[in-house]
Amino acid sequence: MEDQINQYTVTVYTENNIGLLNRISAIFQRRHINIESINTSRSEIEGVSRFTIVVNISEGQMKKIIGQIDKQVEVIKAFYHTESETIYQESCIFKMKSDLLFEERQIQNIIKDSSARIVTVNREFFVIEKSGRKEEVDLLYRELSPFGIMQFSRSGRIAVTKDEMKISEMLAAFNQ
Repeated sequence: MEDQINQYTVTVYTENNIGLLNRISAIFQRRHINIESINTSRSEIEGVSRFTIVVNISEGQMKKIIGQIDKQVEVIKAFYHTESETIYQESCIFKMKSDLLFEERQIQNIIKDSSARIVTVNREFFVIEKSGRKEEVDLLYRELSPFGIMQFSRSGRIAVTKDEMKISEMLAAFNQ
C-alpha cells in the first residue's frame, strides 16, 4: 500500500562538506516532511561521514527523497530501512536536584528499574544517563517529570542495519 505512513531510518554516506546538512534537510522541507531525528558522525571509512535521519512517510515519498539525496554531489550513497531492518539506540541525559536522590527513594528505584545510570553527583544536582529505544527514553522522562527535571537532552537515533550493506566496498573504493 503506497500511501501507508511508516517510520524509516535513512542512512546517507557523504563527503564532509560545509552546507550539505542544509541541502539535505531542504529536500525534506520542500516536501513538508518533518525530520524526527538526525545524527551525523564519521563512518567506518576514513574521510566519509554518515547521516542517520528518521522520518515518518510513505514508501513512495521515501523513494523520491532518496533519489533527490543521491543527486547531491557530495553524497556517495543514500539508503532507507524499516524499523525491522535496523538495530538502533538513542541516548539522553537528565539533570535533577541532588536532594531528590537522597530524599525520594522512588528516584533510585526508577533509575535502577530503567537501567539508567548516574554519571555525576554534586551538592546542587545529579545527572542521569539512559541509552535505549525511543519508548524506553520516553518512559523514563514520564517517570522523572513529576519530580522536576532541571535539564533534559536527547540524541538523535544511531543505527546499524541487520543485514550487510554493500556500501563498504563502495566506500573502500572511494577512499583510495
